[in-house]
Amino acid sequence: MSTTTAVAPLTAQDAEVLLTAARRAAEAAGVTVSVTVLDAGGHLLAFRRDDRAVLISGETSTRKAYTALQLDAPTADLVDAVQPGGLFHTLPTALDRPLLFIAGGVPVHRDGRLIGAIGVGGGAPEQDHSFATAAVEALA
Repeated sequence: MSTTTAVAPLTAQDAEVLLTAARRAAEAAGVTVSVTVLDAGGHLLAFRRDDRAVLISGETSTRKAYTALQLDAPTADLVDAVQPGGLFHTLPTALDRPLLFIAGGVPVHRDGRLIGAIGVGGGAPEQDHSFATAAVEALA
């Protein structure tokens, strides 16, 4: 007989912590960003775009969150896979070109299980990744 331990899902309150922490990290670096938070089912739980952020940053943050959720890996770890000749080189984006700016999506785990993902867009890829990572650490 196997037992399954219930894991608390990502909540709206958790999403607010993620949004706030990512934006604070970005503001401290002088960057305006969009932030997307998805639950484990890929449903949009929260989204925030700064009016000063470039318009496409919203879709970029959402794509990054979906990628991190679907592959259950930080998108910064997938950069080599989306380079020409890489495993995911043809991964579609809103721009219809390879997702070369992929870093910035981070899966969110609780008790070792995937419960959602956060995506940040608007800064350089390394910055977006650090903002998303800071947000996940703030939730822990």
